[in-house]
Amino acid sequence: MTASPADPVAIARDLLRCPSVTPAEGGALTFLQSLLEGAGFAVHRMTFSEPGTADVENLYARIGVSGPHLMFAGHTDVVPPGDPKAWSHGPFAADIDNGVLYGRGAVDMKGAIACKLAATLAHLAANGGKPRKDGKGSISFLITGDEEGVAINGSPKLLKWAAERGEKFDHCVLGEPGNVAELGDTIKLGRRGSQNGVLVVTGKQGHVAYPHRADNPVRGLVKIMTALMDEPLDKGSHKFDPSNLEFTSIDIGNPTVNLIPGEARARFNIRFNDCHSYGSLKALVELRAAKAAVGGKVKWRIDWEPSNADVFYTEPSPFTEVVVKAVADVTGRTPELSTSGGTSDARFIKDYCPVVEFGLVGTTMHATDERVPVDDLHALTRVYRRILEKYFA
Repeated sequence: MTASPADPVAIARDLLRCPSVTPAEGGALTFLQSLLEGAGFAVHRMTFSEPGTADVENLYARIGVSGPHLMFAGHTDVVPPGDPKAWSHGPFAADIDNGVLYGRGAVDMKGAIACKLAATLAHLAANGGKPRKDGKGSISFLITGDEEGVAINGSPKLLKWAAERGEKFDHCVLGEPGNVAELGDTIKLGRRGSQNGVLVVTGKQGHVAYPHRADNPVRGLVKIMTALMDEPLDKGSHKFDPSNLEFTSIDIGNPTVNLIPGEARARFNIRFNDCHSYGSLKALVELRAAKAAVGGKVKWRIDWEPSNADVFYTEPSPFTEVVVKAVADVTGRTPELSTSGGTSDARFIKDYCPVVEFGLVGTTMHATDERVPVDDLHALTRVYRRILEKYFA
């Protein structure tokens, strides 16, 4: 089907039918480009690459040449759907059943992009094809194809490219599905940081029947893991939930049942708040590991991976109040201003302008039978339209 202007459901269905599993473009950006150019946007398609990573296509579109400049950001790439047979409707069929739209990306986050575009088309139509009737103001769409992947050839490079050509953003709304239970219950103002590491314990290989001749590293690994998990990293702050360290894999790589291994590894991720810097966080974890190493008897080290997400927070402002009031006007709910959840591309956008996150309800994102009620798509479109009206008043 061809999407009708300002119809979020039709736009969402066409987007869902594009199999844009990271890093594939899948036709999604081409579809958006056609609608944006038809509305008068100047559209740029940028492909970025880096050795060892896949090429990624991205899109930047803008209408207007002056401030204030509101950016709508998002991503069209999606995670793999898994076994299609496990879905009640095809993951790329975009079926509507009993008032619910099914498809990979319905919630995260093609549905929100469709709502932003529909709201923008309706807003421009009501203002003579401009953000404001007096000709002032700018609206842009910054859409990446790399959010669900390694996030190297998407938003970071697209934002840098835009800045180098003189683009300046005043504010951004990112369409991540941060609502918890009902549309309008949550706006995200920030995110905790993320840090990966690998705990490595070295022992001495030997025969299991002669343990006195060996040194099993698994014992030391368990002791240090227990120490790192038992004691909280902090109690949280007035802006953020407590930090947490979670082990995600244990890797010994020993296929032989009667062989004591010479090394054991465990990978972990820390979601940390503003009680820590990268340096202080690493120092705290290593201090606790050293104490658990039984007076130096356990040979250990932590291989820290490059930091991939810092803590950020957008202070409440007249802009956040615009978003809060728009949500309340449409949904009748006063949203909680939250910093919970995982990372998002807001961690890159915050270096260029204040950013808030508001999209759909996130209960089915990345799940089999990812889906969104059609009524929520219409309601979210009205929220975005209200944001535009208030922002450009």
